[in-house]
Amino acid sequence: MSISTESWAKITRGCAEIISEKELRAKLEKGRPLRIKLGVDPTAPDLHLGHYVVLRKLKAFQDAGHQIEFLIGDFTARIGDPSGRSETRPKLTAQQVWAHAKTYQEQVFRVLNQEKTHVVFNSTWLNAMGIEGIFDLQRRTSIAQMLKRADFTKRFAADQFISLLELVYPVLQGYDSVAIQADVELGGVDQKFNLLMGRELQIEHDQEPQVVMMMPLLEGLDGVKKMSKSYGNYVAFNDTANEQFGKLMSVPDSLMVKYTELLTDLDFATLQALHPREAKALLARTIVTQFHGAEAAAAAEDHFTRVFTKKEIPEQVPEFQTFRGVHKLSDLLVAASLAPSKKEAQRLLAQGGVEVDGQRKGERETIDLQAPVLVQVGKRRFVRVVPV
Repeated sequence: MSISTESWAKITRGCAEIISEKELRAKLEKGRPLRIKLGVDPTAPDLHLGHYVVLRKLKAFQDAGHQIEFLIGDFTARIGDPSGRSETRPKLTAQQVWAHAKTYQEQVFRVLNQEKTHVVFNSTWLNAMGIEGIFDLQRRTSIAQMLKRADFTKRFAADQFISLLELVYPVLQGYDSVAIQADVELGGVDQKFNLLMGRELQIEHDQEPQVVMMMPLLEGLDGVKKMSKSYGNYVAFNDTANEQFGKLMSVPDSLMVKYTELLTDLDFATLQALHPREAKALLARTIVTQFHGAEAAAAAEDHFTRVFTKKEIPEQVPEFQTFRGVHKLSDLLVAASLAPSKKEAQRLLAQGGVEVDGQRKGERETIDLQAPVLVQVGKRRFVRVVPV
């Protein structure tokens, strides 16, 4: 059975690398549902658009009739994935891992069809292996093989600490593919070493090796660093429709092609035919619709237009940097030079003269500053507050 040009284009859209395309075509042409694996370690509570890139690819396979194996690494999360790290990750408790795993499952089904998704936990087989089974698995790899990995090589050369557990991690993740007999595994380009380990271990266990499909890492709203909550440059699944739309309207023009390709099914030529502001609005509306529906997306666009366009916000808005976390608004107004004293700040708040991202704030309110916000006092005074 051959795969149509349209299906192939949808499945491979945006992929950075496939190992290998020939093997993928051969698997798809077998005519049976493939087991498509995505492994995630629940190390943080929120998913963002960086995760959405890979989840969209899972959805493309799911729509084509394939079986999704959404693997939650509740065992491996307690070790910590060393991918792209310059230091050992902090240890998570079992309680933290399970709390995060619960939120992952709640969020992921805003993209995937829950009834057609098989959720598995790698503690199921890794706990059962026991210490002897894990020792046996480690015999199949060498220190030399581990040190070929770029991030380990850099840290070793710099005499930085590498725990023995980190060396174990890629092997355990690779064994996950053996346990579920994956046909295809998805991941980011930073996961290449781990994904290929899965292929090697499958061959060791007399299984047909999985195809590895790697997606590019998505830069965040700053246009430089990869999207991450820790950098404050993210758009979260759980952001409100207004928050998502407003953040996406701040995407740098240089990222429009990448965001369009990785986060939507839009043809970029369609966006090129529009005015740049209209193109960005279409991109934002398309993404917000996925998470909140068309009606909420339209309302968010209307809100953005009323608040940010018709209020004639100056092109050059002063920027004030401060620490990430919870602030009293009265203190923030003084620190950002929007009020001469705390007493005056409280008066402005009490009179309804302060807005944050278009929403009026009261006298005793606080703000959890995790991403840039626009603070307005009166009709003409604006400051963009940026967490660092």
